[in-house]
Amino acid sequence: MLKRTLAAAALLAICALPLAAQQPKPAVPAANAGNDMTLTGQVIDVNCYTTMGASGAGHKQCAAACAKAGVALAILSADGTSYMPVSSKPADAQNARLEPFVEEQVKITGVHRMSHGMHTIEIKTIAAST
Repeated sequence: MLKRTLAAAALLAICALPLAAQQPKPAVPAANAGNDMTLTGQVIDVNCYTTMGASGAGHKQCAAACAKAGVALAILSADGTSYMPVSSKPADAQNARLEPFVEEQVKITGVHRMSHGMHTIEIKTIAAST
């Protein structure tokens, strides 16, 4: 009985192998090209905003000190979405571009990508928002 069961399983596996080989391979996702976008939002320091909810004019001095110490800055849009600034170049930190605008409203153009649950923006232009 055991020999018959093993033989049937082996025969089934041999017959199924060509069928499995015919299945289309899943497409390998191309590099996330992203979409051009214009974003208006507030430059926040990620640490104080996420741990204490601190932001705004009263937090500007603290946020500037944190940014100079290396704490990441991000852009908080009106709908509450945070966008992390990134670069396509390795080891190209973006804090220096955002530091002059810490805790202020900015208008940014760039390439938006969504990767691993995180919104990122590769900044092309940045200016104070009016």
